[in-house]
Amino acid sequence: MKDLTKYRNIGIFAHVDAGKTTTTERILKLTGKIHKTGEVHDGEATTDFMEQEQERGITIQSAATSCEWNGHRLNIIDTPGHVDFTIEVYRSLKVLDGGVGVFCGSGGVEPQSETNWRYANDSEVSRIILVNKLDRLGADFYRVVKQIENVLGAVPLVMVLPIGIEDDFKGVVDLLTRKAWIWDDSMDAAKYHIEEVPADMADLVEEWREKLIETAVEQDDDLMEAYLDGEEPSIEDLQRCIRKGTINLDFFPTYCGSAFKNKGVQLVLDAVVDYLPNPVEVKPQPEVDLEGNETGEFAIVDPERPLRALAFKIMDDRFGALTFTRIYSGKIKKGDTVLNTFTGKNERIGRIVEMHADSRQELDAAQAGDIVALLGLKNTQTGHTLCDMKNPATLEPMVFPDPVISIAIRPKDKGGSEKMGIALSKMVQEDPSFRVETDEESGETIIKGMGELHLDIKVDILKRTHGVEVEVGKPQVAYRETITQRVEDSYTHKKQTGGSGQFAKIDYAIEPGETGSGFNFESVVTGGNVPREYWPAVQKGFEVSMQTGTLAGFPLLDVKVTLIDGGFHAVDSSAIAYEIAAKAAYRQSVPKASPQLLEPIMKVDVFTPDDHVGDVIGDLNRRRGMIKSQEAGTTGVRVKADAPLSEMFGYIGDLRTMTSGRGQFSMEFSHYAPCPNNVAEAVIKEVKERKK
Repeated sequence: MKDLTKYRNIGIFAHVDAGKTTTTERILKLTGKIHKTGEVHDGEATTDFMEQEQERGITIQSAATSCEWNGHRLNIIDTPGHVDFTIEVYRSLKVLDGGVGVFCGSGGVEPQSETNWRYANDSEVSRIILVNKLDRLGADFYRVVKQIENVLGAVPLVMVLPIGIEDDFKGVVDLLTRKAWIWDDSMDAAKYHIEEVPADMADLVEEWREKLIETAVEQDDDLMEAYLDGEEPSIEDLQRCIRKGTINLDFFPTYCGSAFKNKGVQLVLDAVVDYLPNPVEVKPQPEVDLEGNETGEFAIVDPERPLRALAFKIMDDRFGALTFTRIYSGKIKKGDTVLNTFTGKNERIGRIVEMHADSRQELDAAQAGDIVALLGLKNTQTGHTLCDMKNPATLEPMVFPDPVISIAIRPKDKGGSEKMGIALSKMVQEDPSFRVETDEESGETIIKGMGELHLDIKVDILKRTHGVEVEVGKPQVAYRETITQRVEDSYTHKKQTGGSGQFAKIDYAIEPGETGSGFNFESVVTGGNVPREYWPAVQKGFEVSMQTGTLAGFPLLDVKVTLIDGGFHAVDSSAIAYEIAAKAAYRQSVPKASPQLLEPIMKVDVFTPDDHVGDVIGDLNRRRGMIKSQEAGTTGVRVKADAPLSEMFGYIGDLRTMTSGRGQFSMEFSHYAPCPNNVAEAVIKEVKERKK
């Protein structure tokens, strides 16, 4: 029986280039899991094992690995930072108990850090913070701490202070023990010594230590009273309070260092063990019924309870599909049969493996608290629950965002169609934010994703991993439609030609709903003119029709339909007749309700050096962007704007040209907004021509 209090399931997440993967490498080296550290910029990092990751120097998919520190087992997931792959961060956070948020010492709180922090808040994951890269030009620990407070609205609990900065950064002061950790310049993490606090930092250390104690003792009334009476709490008492506050998300212990130069990582590892929760201390996952309503039951982390496990990632490799699974309660053994509550089918577990990036270790069994990969599962996808066949239950499923960009692809040679189909179905299983459709009219294969880079990588994977060369069409935007006026109307569906006929009459109102409300239906029919059993058929007819708008065939958003009155025939009325009537009524009335085209608006975050700010803002204005804010930093300016996706294609190339290669940007979907008339007309015309 494993001791779950010695387990820590943690993720490392941050903005692109803040040093997540490098931090993971240093942790693996320090814990003895690897003997030579690989560098991201050389394409040799352990957890970046895809060719595309090694070439581009970015993390694309989350990688799992595990190691030991101070008698504790750490299961670590290194997640991507790029906005097109946030889905990987989201699903990793969903199954983790704690996290390390890495921020760049000079870049500070960058756009992707905000998104990841928001996901972690939603998943209620306890975190510690590492302000990394303090050896870089423009690094400023105190500025980043301020940003964490102001931009993220979080409470950073500063645990260490840096000694020196930029090229002079040589170590940190541990505020709890009032000891300085100094590393030499050999780049060896093990070569450090502990000494007294430098004399010129004594006052600063006392000031920050006081802040630390004041925040920590708020977790314990007795300690707080004693402290107010002048009695200083012991280090053990402070650690107990810090652990409690961290698990309750009241504050986030904040460390600093330089992972690349091997300085400061040990203290972060100690903090993971000391302050982040073990699987038993985390709020248990709620169980839901098949409709998604909470049942009031919870998956308590206990190996003796019935099995509850969540598949959070599918990865295809040379041995077949690996299903990454977090086990919340119960245990599984090789050869067990379990129930997938989403499909209702049983699955047999062929093998259980523990992953270390792309190498693996066979296990005979796994239990509550473990994160393992299962082989042999046929129908399990991301977000599905695996459970005990005699005690079925579903864990809260994951919700994935809709894609905002699509491109048409076709194989270069005729024989590649089948091969492409098989490859795409594997890729859809691996990535729930990636969708594939066939255009009914043109017969083209359409792939949809979260951004240009996302689809670019998918086409690359098709080529390299699956050997399918494809031709790529130009990107298409996922437009939507809505209506702007209320219309009251009536429709009668009548088909009576001998034998049993069909009859349905409906009087209804169609009106714009509130933004984000989707489709709403209500019936105010009285007196039985449309019998109650036919109301769902009317609702279904309208709801199905909303998939195709009347302007250009894009889905219709935010509409309310009210069934006011109608008529029925004792013999000829049926549910199908009312559904047909509703579909025809939709086609009849939506064009009268002043339909309008909506376009996806992206939240754009651009970093530019000072001397190019005017060019960048002018260019965003030309792209119909709305500038939201400008923030000056030490190395440049961050411009935040809302801009339509249709105007942002190829932006990275233009930005690099404008800023001599020094600009960076990220964008994520924000909301849908009405299209200007000239744009809407062009889109509708293009869609009609494509359909010819």
